[in-house]
This record gives sequence, structure tokens and C-alpha cells, in this order.
Amino acid sequence: MNGTSHVNDLAHDHLWQGAWIDDAEADKRLGDLPELVADELPRPLSARQVIAACDRLSTVLTTPGHPTRTDLAAHLVAAGQDRAAAEQSLVEIADFLRRDGLERKVAAELGGTAPQSLARTDFRTPVFESWQPVGLLTHVTASNDPIVGIFSAVEGLLAGNVNLIKVSGGDSLFTHHLLRALGALDPDGRITDHLIVLRFPSSRTDWLQRICAPADAVAAWGGEAATAGVAAQIPAGCRLITFGHKISFAYVTPEQWNDTATLDGLAASVCRLDQQACSSPQVVYLDTTDREELSAFARRLGEALERRAGTEPPQAPTVHEQAEITTTVLVAKTEEHLGLTRVHESPGGAWRILVDHRSALRASPLYRTVWVKPLPRERIVTTLRPMRRFLQTAGLAAARGDVSGLTARLFTAGALRVTPVGSMLDSYAGEPHDGLYPLQRYSRRVSVRLDERFTHDTRLDDLLPPAAAEPQLWQRPDPADPVLTKADVQELNTSVAPDKAQLHLASGGSSGAPAVSLYTYADFRTQTRRAGEGLVAAGLDVRTDRVANLLYAGDMYASFLYGHGLLEEVGAVQLPLCAGSDYERDARLIVRHRANTLLAMPSYIWQLFRHAGDVLAEYGGVKKIFYGGEHFGAEQRAHLKERFGVELIRSFVYGGTDLGTMGHQCSHAEGSVHHLFSDLFTLEILEVDSDRPVADGAVGRLVFTPHTRSAPAITRYEQGDLGRWVEGTCGCGRTTPRFELLGRTGDVVRAGTYFVNYRRIARIAAEHLGYCGELQMVVEAAPSRERITIRTEEHAGVDPAAVVATLLAHYPELHEAVTGEGLLDLSVEAVGAGEFERSAASGKLRTVVDRRQAA
Repeated sequence: MNGTSHVNDLAHDHLWQGAWIDDAEADKRLGDLPELVADELPRPLSARQVIAACDRLSTVLTTPGHPTRTDLAAHLVAAGQDRAAAEQSLVEIADFLRRDGLERKVAAELGGTAPQSLARTDFRTPVFESWQPVGLLTHVTASNDPIVGIFSAVEGLLAGNVNLIKVSGGDSLFTHHLLRALGALDPDGRITDHLIVLRFPSSRTDWLQRICAPADAVAAWGGEAATAGVAAQIPAGCRLITFGHKISFAYVTPEQWNDTATLDGLAASVCRLDQQACSSPQVVYLDTTDREELSAFARRLGEALERRAGTEPPQAPTVHEQAEITTTVLVAKTEEHLGLTRVHESPGGAWRILVDHRSALRASPLYRTVWVKPLPRERIVTTLRPMRRFLQTAGLAAARGDVSGLTARLFTAGALRVTPVGSMLDSYAGEPHDGLYPLQRYSRRVSVRLDERFTHDTRLDDLLPPAAAEPQLWQRPDPADPVLTKADVQELNTSVAPDKAQLHLASGGSSGAPAVSLYTYADFRTQTRRAGEGLVAAGLDVRTDRVANLLYAGDMYASFLYGHGLLEEVGAVQLPLCAGSDYERDARLIVRHRANTLLAMPSYIWQLFRHAGDVLAEYGGVKKIFYGGEHFGAEQRAHLKERFGVELIRSFVYGGTDLGTMGHQCSHAEGSVHHLFSDLFTLEILEVDSDRPVADGAVGRLVFTPHTRSAPAITRYEQGDLGRWVEGTCGCGRTTPRFELLGRTGDVVRAGTYFVNYRRIARIAAEHLGYCGELQMVVEAAPSRERITIRTEEHAGVDPAAVVATLLAHYPELHEAVTGEGLLDLSVEAVGAGEFERSAASGKLRTVVDRRQAA
């Protein structure tokens, strides 16, 4: 797809919501601008949606030969950039648009990648806060940088605004075409609808007034005169966000004067972009008052600049810019006779160093023209503070022991950034711009304080009308993409960059070799945050509940970490006891620490109450049980409520190690019905024997596509569970989709806290007993613990006791569950051929029969 098609470029200076228009049409549409904004803002544009499109465009811009990339490079060249500079501009834009950088930026500036979601900020009181767009954000960009307008527009989109970008009348259509390409990569079209790009000179004050008058905020780029001209057009109450010209400088201490790396790094910062960036050094201050040291440093810096010029020739200034350089140098040469200055120039005219023995900050005429001045550290604040409004970056070259103290002085003087001298033009995702976060300036912080009816609501978005909860096009997976299995995800793990593979969660290995799930910490925090919110929705009250975290920390440590993390995210009182085999000990700790809520697996909970029931019955303080990972039978629930006074038993989350948190229960949840975390996942329910969606109400395979998973990025993952959609409105008021879990799709079941693999059992029987008949595994809820019965053919003549002994000898996890922890009963029975359960439709043998659902 070529998103930058030339459509009458000469006749059409403007891009209005994806359509090319001329002056006459733009003049007519400007009159309808307030109505357009009122129509678009109720259709929210999420930061994640913008990030997804930006990441796609970043890929396009880094794909050699892609027509969109080629077209955009041609626009930059036509605008006066040479081919190398155009390529560098596209690289910078592509790097800015990458998903991981934008996610870090949004998280750093707005607290997370869903900043517009009205979420609880304190789980002890129903107060909700979010960042909301200001509304119409008008960007008046500078003419000397084609990238500024694009970056500002993307930041406006991330904040959810309708954006009107005004570029200079003499600019090319590069901004138009790039933003049009961005909009084309958003299948919903909402990005396109939130973008207007107009090209006209600022001297056209009637249009300038018309784009500022209806604006809720105006971002103005340029010098004082330019921003003052914009300020004169904005109405009272409109937020004016100025990005004026700044001056940056380097500060070098005696230990670094002769360091070649320091000199080369400083030369690189001077030559890169020929000092056109606000962060380029215009002055180099030395921590001295010695004139000879200044001149000696200037000579060494000149040598470094000459080396740089040999590999990076300078750009040619305009006639007016050259006149300013010539005038400045001539004045400096004149002042040499007064003992105030000394001029060092490149033989070929590539650079100029002006040594000035006066410390006052002075702007450079740029194009590799550098002032070198004395400034002892004790005079930094008094000398620079009068110019604090114009200071930006200070490149610092100092001994390690001096860095902290000098940084404090530079900040006191007014500097906004301190960097090494060689990286003054570099930045990092989420870095403040001119001392402020742009996304916060492009947003409003809003709050809602409600009453006790909302105690267990965590996001007001979940209560929106059903249509608003439906997945947007950008969230919907491509049905042509393959459905991934656990093995596929393990393969994807091998391609994850080392800096993103931050958290490795290993499975217990009960179904084969231990599998590893990779996460970035940011992704994992997103999952635990939503899981904690799901637990509150299910009935946890952080004001009164004291939670004993009794999830396992051995081979199943991932669940323990997960439980710990979700309780931490909501600020719940947590007792990280960790489940063990000493049930009496665990019960005593529960009583001693007055826990009224348990977080554990059903099999463990059942054994805990069975072995330490007297202690817990006498205590009578356990009122809530939140479980995960296994089925919890209805009879077991009824017994715990009747015998021990437990009042609430619910799933605390539906999740998996590979994906994270997919669903949660609520106060009206029945059995295994869960609400989908639709902000985190898109759920498809596909037919059991094909990848087609099931018919309404039918049971199928649960296939999830996460929206926030980046390491690795996963689409259409088959979780291994069966389920169906639950229609109708939930009594809790949430409109997020609901689904009901109806068992596993494969031959691996969880029983006695372990995954038990049918295929592994069959292989052991074949290899060690020579068994070659049909074999079926039946899983049931028994009075004291779960039970697995292995059915074999009676005419095969195998001894049931020998089968049990063989399985326990060659299946370590099964042995541990049965004999080590006593969480599972195992038996073998020989049956006739007619007693095996089979599929009614096909007559195929049902390898695994899980009767716990019926119970």
C-alpha cells in the first residue's frame, strides 16, 4: 500500500481527514471546524491504537524499496535536503515511531498505555482518574525542521486529540504525506479523522486566527516573534504551549581538556545537523580563567572539528546565514586587538572557533561556529541564570566525582538537560522536552468521585454501552493468520531481543520439558495490575481483607509471583505464606495473622480444610476464598460454606503463563463464567475441528490475541480451553464480553496442582508394560481429593497394580502428587470395550474424560 500517493499536489495544499483539498475548500471547511471536533471527540482514539499504527509505519520506513518510504524520501530531497540527510530524517522518524519507545513514552508521561481509561487510583475509596484529550489541538510548526510537526502531531494523537497541523507556506508536502501514510495504516480510520494538515504562511493572519480561535490548546514552535504572533490569535482560556528557540552549551573541566574522546564527542555534537538543533552546543565553557588554556583547548577542538569535516562535510548556509557568520567573525577579529577574543578558523572554511574571554552566554551564528569561554564552576549560577529562559542542554565532560555537584549547579542556573558532550542531540523514550512532558501538556487530568455502589468497580470504561466495548478493527486479528500453539510461542521466544526478555517464567514441566514464557517488566505489570483489579471486581475489599497468599512457590513459582504482584498492585494486605504440605502449620499462620481471605488452588484448599479443619473451624475467620488454576466443584464449595462459614468462593483470575490475565469474575459470576479483559485481549471462539468461528451459543476453542504483549508479540494463541460466549447483560453492570470455561481441549489436565499428560501416561504403559490397547483417563472430584482412574482393556491382561506402580515409578510429577503431597488418588481399572466413553458424533475414543465440570 502506498499511503503517499500524489493526488494533484500542486493544486491541493491541504490534507483534511485524509482528503486532498485546495484553498477554497479549506476556507469553507474551517467554518465547520467546531462541529467537526464535537463529532470526533466522542469517538475516542486510544494511545494503543495510535502506537499500533505508528509501529507499522516505522516498519515501512525501515523497509528498503518500500514505495511509501521512497516517496517520502523524494519529498525531503525536493524540499532541499540531500539524499543522506533525507535518509537520516526517515531513520529518526522511524525510531521515534517504534512501539517499544512510544509505549515507554506514554507510560513515563501518562502513567500507562491506557491513560484515557477512568481507573481507580485508590482501591480504598471509589475515586477514578484519567488523562483526557484537551480537544482540538492546533500545532503551528516551524519552517526549519520538517520533523517537528510530525512528532508534535503524533504526540497529539497519543493524547487522543483532534489535531490541526499548520506548516509554513514554503514547506513541502512531506508532513501531509507522512501523516496520511500513518492514517492509512489504521484500519479503523480514526487516526485519519483526527488529522488536518494545512499549508499557508503565518502572514495570512485571517486563517491563523481561524485555526486558533476554536482550539482548546495551541502548540507554537519558533522564536519569540513567531510565538508572539500566534499568542495574539488565541482566545482567553485557550492553553498556549510554546516551544521556543533554546541555547545549549558544553561544560568541560580540566581533567577532560586533553581527552581525545571528549574532543571528538564535542566535535560530533557540533557537526551533527550543523548546530541546527536546539540541543546543539553553541558555546563551550571551560572551568578556568586562564587565557592560554582557552587557546590551547580551542586548537585541540579545531583539530577534532577538522577530522570530523573530513568525514562529514558541512551544509552550505543561506546568503543571510552566511552574512551573519561573516559579521560575527569580523567583529571577533576586531576585538582581538582589544585582547578580548581570538579567532581560529578552518583552512577550508568548514568551522570557526571564537575564543572570548568574557563569560556571558552568547548565541552562535551556527553552521559549526563555536564560542569558547571561561566559566569557573563557582560562577556558573550567577553567569547563566539571567539567561535561564533560553537554556536547554548542557553537555558535561567532568571527572566522575564532579558530575553530581556540577549537575546541581547547572540545573540551578536553568539548564533542563545534562548529557555527555558526545550525545547532546540524543534522547530517550519518555524524556521531558524543554523541562516538561509534552503528552501532559496535550492532555487534561480528570477525576470522578463516586459512592459505595462502585466499591468493586475498577474501571468505569467497563460500564460503557455494549457497542463501546466491542473490539475495534485495529484490535481484531487477521483470520488468515495461523492459530498458535505453545510450541509456536516457544519458537517465537527465540527471536525476542535480549533487552526485552526481562522476565522468564518457567512452567513446572509436568507436560514435558519445562516451557518458558517471556515478558518485559512493563507487560507483566500491566497483567498484574488488571488481575488485581479483577480480584477487586470479584469481591476483594482492600479496606478490610487480609489475604493469605497460599499459591505454590516451588516449580509453580510463576503463580506465586503473579499472586504477589496483583495484590501489591491494588494495595491489599498480603501474607505471603506460600502453600506447603504442613497444613497444620499453614492453618496456624492464617489464624495468627488474622487472615480472612485465601488465595490458593482448589486442591490445596480442600486438603488444608481436610487436614486442619478443626483449627480453621474454631477460628471461623476465613470468609473469602479466591482460587485459580483448577476446577472447584460445587459440592466442595457447599461443604466449605456450611462447615466452615466461608461466605464467598470465586475464581480470582482466568489466566495463563504465556498470555497473562484474560478474564475475571464479578459479584454475579456463576460457576466458571468470566468477563473478558477486552482492553488487553481479543477473544475468538473457534470450532473444535476447524479455525472457523463457532455458531451462536456453541462450544469451541478459546483463541486469544493480546494487545499489550511485546516480547514476544503473540497473535491468535490457542489457550487449550473450551468455552462458549455468554449472551445477555450481566447483573454487575459491566458490558465487557462474558465467556464460560468448559474444560480443556487437549490431553493435558490439571489435577492435584500438577498438569497430567495423557500421552505421557500412554507412552509409559507402552514402553514399560508393552501395552498396545485403548487407554482412557478419567478425572473426578472425590470426597477428600481428586482422583484419576486409568481405564485399560480387560482382555489385554495387564495387572492394574502393576500399571499404578509403573506410572508412579516413571512419572515423577504424578508420584509427587499421589504419594509425596497426597493431593491425588490414582487407580487403574480394566473394562470391556463397550465401557469406554466415545464421541457421539464420530465414535472416536475420548482419551480424557473430565467429570469435575459436571460436579
